[in-house]
Amino acid sequence: MSEIIFVIEDSDEGGYIAKVLGHSIHTEGETLDELKENIKDAVKCHFDSKEIPHIVRLHIVKDEVIAI
Repeated sequence: MSEIIFVIEDSDEGGYIAKVLGHSIHTEGETLDELKENIKDAVKCHFDSKEIPHIVRLHIVKDEVIAI
């Protein structure tokens, strides 16, 4: 595997949550920097050294509501 994609969303409790498409990998962080470090740790824990992806893509979803 050469690439995995994390979908990143705002958490209801504050901070961010991240989920991988196609794998059962989830993590969270209070800041984007903390989340990125937690993502690296989660990927290293989930894959062995022979299967670890070369690219981790972050898809940040921002949900906003505006009044009209």
